[in-house]
Amino acid sequence: MEGRLSMAGVGVATLSTLSILSILFSSVSSHDFPTDGTVLELHESNFDSAISAFDYIFVDFYAPWCGHCKRLAPELDAAAPVLATLKEPIVIAKVNADKHTRLAVKYDIDGFPTLKLFIHGVPMDYHGPRKAELLVRFLKKFVAPDVSVLDSDSAISSFVEAAGTYFPIYIGFGLNESVILNLAIKYKKKAWFSVVKDFSEETMVAYDFDKVPALVSLHPSYKERSVFYGPFDGDMEDFIKQNLFPLALPINYDTLKLLRDDDRKIVLTFVDDESDEKSKKLINLLKAAASANRDLVFGFVGIKQWDDFADSFGVNKKTKLPKMVVWDGDNQYFEVLGSESIDEVDQGTQITRFLEGYKEGRTVQKKMGGPSLIGYINSLIGIRTVYIIVFVVAVIMIIQTINKEEPLTVGHGEDRTDEAWSSSLAGESREAYQGGDKED
Repeated sequence: MEGRLSMAGVGVATLSTLSILSILFSSVSSHDFPTDGTVLELHESNFDSAISAFDYIFVDFYAPWCGHCKRLAPELDAAAPVLATLKEPIVIAKVNADKHTRLAVKYDIDGFPTLKLFIHGVPMDYHGPRKAELLVRFLKKFVAPDVSVLDSDSAISSFVEAAGTYFPIYIGFGLNESVILNLAIKYKKKAWFSVVKDFSEETMVAYDFDKVPALVSLHPSYKERSVFYGPFDGDMEDFIKQNLFPLALPINYDTLKLLRDDDRKIVLTFVDDESDEKSKKLINLLKAAASANRDLVFGFVGIKQWDDFADSFGVNKKTKLPKMVVWDGDNQYFEVLGSESIDEVDQGTQITRFLEGYKEGRTVQKKMGGPSLIGYINSLIGIRTVYIIVFVVAVIMIIQTINKEEPLTVGHGEDRTDEAWSSSLAGESREAYQGGDKED
């Protein structure tokens, strides 16, 4: 009896071993996609397999004729081998969405290039930088822990350096990880989060806090820092939301995307050239005002930098500048009576007067002359629209060929079609608002 039991045990063990080996071999050979950092070329027959094969896959939906796509391609080629070596690898792939229209329709591809990150099969739109080095830093965030636990001054320095400058950074000193975990998960796409268990007095001085617990926010690229001492059970989320942007936000195509999820009104200041010394002094005054009015977002834009956007608010080179308005982020904005422009003398007082006038309701409501915030973000003709236009033109041409005796006249429809095709495809309408050539 014992012999039989022993043999049965050997049989079970053998079967178990074979099962394990089978699982291992099946996982190794579950797909035929290279994992050496090559950019994968996907199409309708292998797309779903690729999405299933990798936990993280970054997909570029492109068109061969698209100039922005051609400029992006070498950046993706450079980033792919770096991302492939991460502890949690990220695979880069591309799809000719102009050819594989079924995929384009399925994933709402309305312009080129459109970038999406698939996390465990779930797609999310990517609006981050496109230069290889910055793209790597950006994508690394999505495979990082929700909250990094640090235990020394050197660990803090390494964390901040690795985080880079694109996202704001939140560091909890003397905070338990569980206190900020839920908010870290909620805002993971927008910021880095960490808690520090052990740190020196030198670190307290360097990060400008004098007691614990404290939550410090950093904007490395803007050299800004804020400290929150609590309460950590109620107001902490407001602190996090308010510090997702710098005190004074430069308005451009990229930053408009960041504003989509913020419901605060936007105090817009228009200047001639945001890079000149007079404008820089004014921007510093705006930062001071912003720190005292966190219920508003403060932004600035130079006519030289983005004249089309300024023109939507009736601001151009003939306008007396600087000029301030309050924008609702949609298609309405407010001018404050008596504060239509800002003189050079005592600008701080004039900014205060403008804000007081707005909050007291001494305003005139106006409508934008151009697209709303969402309009600027989506300011291009979708490729599906183009397909419809091309289809209609093709049908008309067929009818004309068949019915030569009585030609079908369509007025100037053909001209308009050519214009639509040109503006959406050859012109790559993202260029109209600098959506393709981004300064990362």
